[in-house]
Amino acid sequence: MTICGFQYGNKVWTNPTFSVSQIPCPNSDTIVMSNCVSVVLGQDGWSVTYTTQSICTLKGSTVELTCSYTYPRGKVTTTFWFTKMEAGIEPEDLGQDPEYAGRLEYHGVKKKDCTLKITDLRERDSATYRFRLLTDQEGGKFSGSPGVTLSVTGLQVKVTGGHQDKTLTCSTTCTLTDNPTYIWYKNGQHRDESTSPQYKYSVSNDYDASYSCAVKGHEDLHSPAVCVVGESCMNVTYTHQSICALKGSTVDISCFYTHPSWHNVIEVSWFNKWESGVTKDLSLNPEYADRVEYHQQTDKGSTLRITDLRESDSTEYKFRFTTDEARWGYSFPGTTLTVTGSQVEVTPKWRSESKTLSCITTCTLSNPNPIYIWYKNGQNLDESNSPQYKDPVSSNYDDSYSCAVKVHEDLLSPAVCVQGQSCNRVTYTKRRICALKESTVDISCTYVGFYNTTSSFWFRSDKSTPEDLTRDPGYAGRVVYTGTYRGPFTLRITDLREEDSAEYRFTFKTYNFDWGHSFPGTTLTVTDLQVKVTPGTVTEGSWVILTCSTTCTLTEIPNPTYIWYKNGEELFSDSSPQYHYSVSRGSSDSYSCALRGHDKLSSPEVTVDTSSLSCFRVTYTSRSICSLIPSVDLPCTAIYPTDLQVKVTPDTKTGKRTLTCSTTCTLTDNPTYIWYQNGQSLAWLTSQQHSVWSSETESYSCAVKGHEDLRSPAVCVQGYNCWRVTYTKRRICVLKGSTVDISCSYTHPTSYIEQGSFWFTQKDPVDVRSYPEYAGRVEYNRNTENHHTMTITHLTEKDSAEYKFILITTDEGRFSGLPGVMLTVTDILLEMDPTSVSEGERVTLRCRTQCTVGLNPTYIWYKNGQSLTNPITSYNSLILDPVTSYNSLILDPVSSYNSLILDPVSSEDAGNYSCAVEGLERILSPEETLTVRCEYMGC
Repeated sequence: MTICGFQYGNKVWTNPTFSVSQIPCPNSDTIVMSNCVSVVLGQDGWSVTYTTQSICTLKGSTVELTCSYTYPRGKVTTTFWFTKMEAGIEPEDLGQDPEYAGRLEYHGVKKKDCTLKITDLRERDSATYRFRLLTDQEGGKFSGSPGVTLSVTGLQVKVTGGHQDKTLTCSTTCTLTDNPTYIWYKNGQHRDESTSPQYKYSVSNDYDASYSCAVKGHEDLHSPAVCVVGESCMNVTYTHQSICALKGSTVDISCFYTHPSWHNVIEVSWFNKWESGVTKDLSLNPEYADRVEYHQQTDKGSTLRITDLRESDSTEYKFRFTTDEARWGYSFPGTTLTVTGSQVEVTPKWRSESKTLSCITTCTLSNPNPIYIWYKNGQNLDESNSPQYKDPVSSNYDDSYSCAVKVHEDLLSPAVCVQGQSCNRVTYTKRRICALKESTVDISCTYVGFYNTTSSFWFRSDKSTPEDLTRDPGYAGRVVYTGTYRGPFTLRITDLREEDSAEYRFTFKTYNFDWGHSFPGTTLTVTDLQVKVTPGTVTEGSWVILTCSTTCTLTEIPNPTYIWYKNGEELFSDSSPQYHYSVSRGSSDSYSCALRGHDKLSSPEVTVDTSSLSCFRVTYTSRSICSLIPSVDLPCTAIYPTDLQVKVTPDTKTGKRTLTCSTTCTLTDNPTYIWYQNGQSLAWLTSQQHSVWSSETESYSCAVKGHEDLRSPAVCVQGYNCWRVTYTKRRICVLKGSTVDISCSYTHPTSYIEQGSFWFTQKDPVDVRSYPEYAGRVEYNRNTENHHTMTITHLTEKDSAEYKFILITTDEGRFSGLPGVMLTVTDILLEMDPTSVSEGERVTLRCRTQCTVGLNPTYIWYKNGQSLTNPITSYNSLILDPVTSYNSLILDPVSSYNSLILDPVSSEDAGNYSCAVEGLERILSPEETLTVRCEYMGC
């Protein structure tokens, strides 16, 4: 039969001038193909009707090949699709072809319908697909021809045209089915939609711009972005458009990005949520706390690593970068992650002598050629490249099976019964546990035995033979078993030690059965607390960040409260693991941390020595931290630079000058240096010294890689004859409703004459005074020559931004001081934990801001609107411990450690509390109410 033909009974009509109405339909064996779309080939009651003869669709998409069929008599025994057929050889079922593993779904039934779905299409899937059915009658075989021709294509942007205006076309290797709508992106931002594959606007020679196209409904299958001119435009290319990963595993989502060589990258981030163009950095998302890491593989490569995957992590992830000239758009499709568990599917569902087992997931795993591991009754049984177990299994009521993927054996499926629900099986409550050293942990499971259990015990998987933990000398006096059959059976280990970190498994015996020893159990990691110290910026009064960290995310304390100690005395407690404080000259203090409820399990102390601000020294006593520092002795010391300077040394022989990035102390590591010219990074310079011509009018500064915030002041190669902006402060934190001054000094080459200057926040320099939201609130002041101050009054949180100063001179001279000043406008809030207490309990009140206001702010406390005259403290916590009703409030700051302990406290201290920062008393926090329950007669 020809493609454009009609079959009438046993006669084939190929005259294309026939109309459909001219051909009668005498019986069910006669099917009319309308517009050369539907095809029927039949003989003696056999027929297959394909809904369409040809399909053109996108690589990575899903397609449905639909058909229906008839047969003369008997019962259908087998149906399948195939692409290859040789004379005298039975065609191969596509379902058995490894190329299609996990990508085929047969939605047909053994009556008439024979629809096939193919997912994750690849260009090599392009072929002609035919349907075949077999019946129980002699000679009962039939293949429907000519089938459906499938063409799989990618998208490409073709650039044509002259030197100036160019035309963009979204090109495919075949004509897409169903009249698609094309979507266009410029620099990662959605620009236009059209039914024409040609971009409706002509584009000019924009060296920055890249363009990409997609088809609506398949935005994730976009074309690669192409440069209009050259090869270094803005572009992001993701390594994978989609990833399928196992729940509980770790995934790497990677991309590579490019930008014009004259651009400098100032920010990179990954995100999965955005509103009105504002993206939210994943590393700051509480849902991903301690589970997200950014890794930079190359100068222009970035990897997002997510650990301990959850099904709720299934979403699209995107990368964004910002340069000093442009920003990559947020609407460009990224990588779609699907997180799946594994399940054993037993077929058929009804009773039968044998069953087929399949290890199924909700998506096709991205790791190439996964190896599946099978367990029977807890014992390793087999490994295979196929997700289907190699042999049918007998329908024994006592047997259970589970599966896992090699390298992820701890992420195995739940054990399932082949028949019924009473088979032998063990189910662990948790696969991973992270617990504190010296604490107590419970490791639990439930188990079912088909016959009566004779014995059961827990053991470590790293032992050569299973040994009951209660008989292990290493656990003497520290192990207890609790629980019952079919209920939680628990292993309790007390006084945890780091050497207890191991995988723990449970086994049981009946009179004729042992549960296997190779079935993965629960992995325990024992961690201690460690204080890690990160220096802030270079000047006195800037921040130091202390982080109370663990080597794993604590599972037994889901929402910990951290307690901080300074020189052995309690400082404050908070839900955040970080403590920020301002550096002051001449101090040497020890810090440690603990968790509420585990107060006695505190971290080793860390000594922070700022007696000389030229060197910032941190002394650790923890062996695990010291192992990360190039020092073999305990205690170990890390040294950070707190004062970087660029020294200029003239070389009269060469006419050059040598720039040296100088520190006032020797760093512990061999640092990589970063150089900046006029505020822009010189990525190719990594050495401590750099030579420049003496006649240059550029300014230079430097930093140490990993501490880019610690950038040195900019210097001129020759005197003050250069472009330079020096900000008085690089970061400012102020209260909402207050006033701020942002200042800088500047120089320019003497051959230029200053004509104007202003402050701006956006990519394109526009005077902030021109924005309606700043109307009447911004004032410029020139205190002295080459010094400029901007004052902003009545601050709001929307004023938080990076403010940059630009200088305008003759000869079209324009110089922006980059980076600028980061202004953060914060509310002041009072946190009270708890808000209702009984006498004798503890209350912590904390005056919180998003950032530290000023250098060493003093906090003032109010009760019922009245100032508590003595509780004025340089720290922001008020501790009521214990709360009693015996006496009135004794206002006595008993400690010099920036906290105030009020002891004892009267029940009359119940009331409404608020706080403020000294000097800004008019800006009070909202009130919080403290309730004290009286437990004594007459109070």
